[in-house]
Amino acid sequence: MFLLQSNAIRTVLRWQIGATAAMTLAAGGLWGAHAGLSALLGGLVSMTSGVVFAFVARTGRHRSAGGVLRTALRAEAAKIMVISLLLWLVFATYKEVVALGFLGAFAVTIVIFSAAITVRDAE
Repeated sequence: MFLLQSNAIRTVLRWQIGATAAMTLAAGGLWGAHAGLSALLGGLVSMTSGVVFAFVARTGRHRSAGGVLRTALRAEAAKIMVISLLLWLVFATYKEVVALGFLGAFAVTIVIFSAAITVRDAE
């Protein structure tokens, strides 16, 4: 998949997977299976939105500074729409969701995604 050719995206996805796994195990161990599943879903919402962001950003036109800005804004809008849809979907369908586990994992993985700017692609 051409999207995962980016070192930054691969690195951030690994960080998000690690954080989600740790939070899933911690929440599950502390508060039970529903909390663990909730944390897993929170991390997956963030990771899914990050992949959508990367896909939209990768397929944009970058011929000028304005083109880069438009692509970045389009990618961020797509990410926000995916987050909104998936948050609604989880809360509407999973009645036993543990909000603390879900939103905690979601927030941590969103912050990790913002660290992508610090990861350099190989030249």
